[in-house]
Parts: sequence; structure tokens; C-alpha cells
Amino acid sequence: MNPVAAGWRARLPPYGQIEFITHTIQRRAKKCHLYRINGTEDHIHILTSLHPTICLANFIKDTKISTSKWIKEHNIFPGFTNWQSGYGAFTHSQREINAIIEYIKRQEEHHKKTSFRDEYRSLLGDAGIEFDDRYLL
Repeated sequence: MNPVAAGWRARLPPYGQIEFITHTIQRRAKKCHLYRINGTEDHIHILTSLHPTICLANFIKDTKISTSKWIKEHNIFPGFTNWQSGYGAFTHSQREINAIIEYIKRQEEHHKKTSFRDEYRSLLGDAGIEFDDRYLL
């Protein structure tokens, strides 16, 4: 059973998960620009620039560690143990930023029609990345 089921946004305190992740990114990665963040009950999208001195893997690790701690301390999602071990990261051109921001804003609406798994397979395919379906959640 997914510990983050329907009604997840209603369980967030006034200073919710998205705001906490935003604050975490801005605090830890001062050389980055966070354009947009949003998500659903089973994943989030973060559109940010990464300064060349910041390693993507460390950026993701630091974000997961601090938000996991916060989620557990505030019992936001009973049953939450940790984020999944993997992540997806894609590059984009400067001219795509506005379209990506709009896409991220519409996540809840978008996922009423398309599952995360189908979306992720499509993103991988569009990027020309070969993958093994067995390793997708």
C-alpha cells in the first residue's frame, strides 16, 4: 500500500513538503536557480539550474536526506521510510524553460490521465535513453 495515498496535500502542514523542499534547495544550493517544483503523491518534478561546482548526485542526495528527516519528524506521511534509491534527471535548453514550468505546474491534472510509469517511459524514450522495464517502479 502506498503510504502517500489520496488526500496527501491536505495532510501537509501550512509549511508543506513542496515549500520545505524549495527552502532546502535554495539554502543548500545557493548557486542554483530553482525555477519550479511540484509533484503528486508518488513523485516530484524539480526544474533548477545547477552551478558547475554542484554535483547532481550530491544535490539529489542532500535533498532526499533533509526532506526524509523532515517528513519523519513531522509524521507527514505515516509509513514513509525513505525516498526511492534512484532518480531521473534531464537536461533542457534555455528556450524550453517556460514550457517545462507550465508542465510542472499541471502535475495533478496531468496525472489524472497519465500514470507516473507511463510518463517516465515517455520521457526516457523522448530523450533517446534505453532502459529495462524491470527497473522502473
